[in-house]
Amino acid sequence: MNGAESKPAAQIAPVPLVVDIDGTLIRSDLLLENFFTLLSSNPIGALGVWRLPLRSKAWLKDYLSNKTDLDVSTVPLNQQVIDFLLAEKAKGRRIYLASASNHRLVKALAEHLGFVDGVFGSNENLNLSGPNKAELLCREFGDKGFDYIGNDWVDMPVWRRCRTAIVTNAPARLVRRLMAERHDAVELPVPQAGVKVYLKAIRVHQWLKNLLVFVPLLASHDLTGVTIIDSLLAALAYSLAASSAYLLNDLLDLPNDRAHPTKRNRPLASGRLPLIQGAALVPLLLAVSALCGLLVSINFLAVLAAYYVITLAYSLYLKRHMLIDVLTLAGLYTLRILAGSAAIERPSSAWLLGFSVFVFLCLALIKRYIELVGSLKANKGNPKGRGYRLEDLSILSGLASASGYCSVLVLALYFNSPEVHALYSNPSLLWLACAPLLYWISRLLLLAHRGELHDDPVVFAATDRTSLITGAIMVAIVLAAV
Repeated sequence: MNGAESKPAAQIAPVPLVVDIDGTLIRSDLLLENFFTLLSSNPIGALGVWRLPLRSKAWLKDYLSNKTDLDVSTVPLNQQVIDFLLAEKAKGRRIYLASASNHRLVKALAEHLGFVDGVFGSNENLNLSGPNKAELLCREFGDKGFDYIGNDWVDMPVWRRCRTAIVTNAPARLVRRLMAERHDAVELPVPQAGVKVYLKAIRVHQWLKNLLVFVPLLASHDLTGVTIIDSLLAALAYSLAASSAYLLNDLLDLPNDRAHPTKRNRPLASGRLPLIQGAALVPLLLAVSALCGLLVSINFLAVLAAYYVITLAYSLYLKRHMLIDVLTLAGLYTLRILAGSAAIERPSSAWLLGFSVFVFLCLALIKRYIELVGSLKANKGNPKGRGYRLEDLSILSGLASASGYCSVLVLALYFNSPEVHALYSNPSLLWLACAPLLYWISRLLLLAHRGELHDDPVVFAATDRTSLITGAIMVAIVLAAV
């Protein structure tokens, strides 16, 4: 049963209309927003919350709201609910917000919306949820003296005592239960997160980066059933760990992502994926990753753990500091090669690792350059959450160029090393691979300067036709040298 079948919204009488906030009016949760905001700005303080004497959930909400400066104007709204409220407001109805979130945040959101007549929220001593909310609203408006929009099981006591129960963004089981109890209930349907949303949230397209795990396998020419299976498991473990880290990074970077022209469309920032689900996926993906890593070897698992710890440090602190952030990113890419070596128990060439550091430092610098160009074109000033300024554009371009060309030099030295001569019958042919690499790096720098490059050069390279052709030429040269 849907809203149209039970009772058309247009027939609802002009009694006060009360709406819940978390998951109903907004596609987010203010308690989680507060926690991740505090975790991002003060990790020790946020983790220390759980060591404090927890008096009540209401006290926790009040504590977190006083410790952070959450900008509720950036929180994603449920547009279907907003449109419904505006339509009812135009009919002369009074609109109220009633939420278990802290009263200060509820009031700030009401002021931002501009059409709300009153607010009810939790304070240090009262968690305005379930029976508490039902009791307060009935005292204010009388039994059956108000209509109520909610989305969660905890709203059932309120729906039982309101005049018209309106449900939105709720699980199908809850909707069926409500319709069974209240045959006059109204449903406001909203789009739900599908498989594509989850795949985008865990950034499956970024798993391409983990093909670096296979580099030691290919460089060693030791392709056996065991080494191939171990490398495949290692790549899967790395991909799952990376997805866990991406989700955590997105949770910590919500305000900055929402201010970014493209990152604002990410599932968590846009509200298409609930924060609670994103937070639950972080440990789940990490646990499966650790299990896969354990199947490979203890040494590989140690490298994987180092990768995750460094990634966590990057998300919490390092990404805000100029140069340290790009050096960390270059190191994280290089760790993938070390992980591949650990998986097949073969040492990686120092030349190969040096090449990796320089080439990925170049790409990280280009990424920061692109972000600055985007901010400049959008007239948004210096990017938020980064340690760079618009006046750094020229120096970033120079650093990226220097690093990129150093990578070609190191690769040439690698081609001239004794270990390469032992693996290839025509090692002199490998020098030809330097030319297409020089072309590719130079082209990326020019495209970045023109503002024509995707904000992630690695993903761009995996989808750009010219980059793929250049890569194919380099592979053909290597095969000819074997």
